Amino acid sequence: MAEIVVKIPEDLGLEMKEIPETTLSLLASRLVKEEFERLARLRRIVSKSELTEEKALELSTKISESLAKRYEKML
Repeated sequence: MAEIVVKIPEDLGLEMKEIPETTLSLLASRLVKEEFERLARLRRIVSKSELTEEKALELSTKISESLAKRYEKML
């Protein structure tokens, strides 16, 4: 089985010392697997998309402008 090294904040490391190593290993394996599965699903969705990067940026800009106007009215 492959191994990975993960750097974490010191305070989290102190909390993790209270948990058995086998539990942490299983947790890390499960989280990595779930994240890879999520990324694979996203890749499949994106591969079928006809939205170009340029159109996506244009749409994002329009949405941002619309939200900015909405929040300005709320103030």
